[in-house]
Amino acid sequence: MYHHYFGLTELPFTLTPNTSFYCDLESHRSAFEVLVTALAAGEGFIKVVGEVGTGKTLLCRKLLNELPEQFVTAYIPNPYLTPSEMRAHIARELQVEAPEQQSEQLLTQAIQERLMSIVRDGKTTVVVVDEAQALPSETLEALRLISNLETESRKLIHIVLFGQPELDERLATREHRQLRQRITFSYSLQAMSVDELAHYISHRLYVAGYQGQSLFTPRAVQLLHDASRGIPRLVNVLCHKVLMLCYGEGAMQVTVKHVQLAVQDTDDVDLPRQVRWLWLGGAAVVVTLALSIAWWQGWLTEYLL
Repeated sequence: MYHHYFGLTELPFTLTPNTSFYCDLESHRSAFEVLVTALAAGEGFIKVVGEVGTGKTLLCRKLLNELPEQFVTAYIPNPYLTPSEMRAHIARELQVEAPEQQSEQLLTQAIQERLMSIVRDGKTTVVVVDEAQALPSETLEALRLISNLETESRKLIHIVLFGQPELDERLATREHRQLRQRITFSYSLQAMSVDELAHYISHRLYVAGYQGQSLFTPRAVQLLHDASRGIPRLVNVLCHKVLMLCYGEGAMQVTVKHVQLAVQDTDDVDLPRQVRWLWLGGAAVVVTLALSIAWWQGWLTEYLL
């Protein structure tokens, strides 16, 4: 694979949300600060929304990895669960002993007792839900009811929702108005700017062990941004492909041609029409100039002879 060709220790643009490749983009940094501040303040519900591929799962895992020891966490990566399955999952994550008699009431009571025990230890419980837009309506309501567990002075459980914009659409309905009103902190992840994209590419290459000169020309970076709309996942897909193209050609730098070929081979990316015309027009100018030079060279040769 090309990582040996470029002197890399690992592939830099995989789709796995590896926190060792976390890049401190402004949007992610601001979202992380909102999350930590809100949890420290003891807020009940917190929400982070972002388009597909903007790095929600990576941010989610960073939060789980870097929360101080005072927080006890329960992670729900696949929220397409019934209310009963949700309670059972939270109980397992919090190491709650399931009651011998199968009863939702007894399980909820056992969870509450465990939460009280965590509070007595001076700690805080946080439930982190990824892909929250997939939560069934009944399960969303069950989460709201679980969040009602509290003492006279503080919440026993704090819930962080990571989801796509569809989560906002669902919360905007009358059915979920009670839950919507309990979300005190929220943040929307944004796509990368061109400058952030250039930094993002350099950062991931550096983490992967690259030590050479810049692999991507400025024009290639601009074209990558135009095609990917600054969405990290799409950038990873395109960068992986252009490095494979370079490796196949024996090239040591990514050019506009490599990006164009990668765009043609990738779903959900495209170049704006005016950009396509710009690059095609530029190519036409180069071809016309080359033909003109060739014609003049031929004319001069014939004249001199």
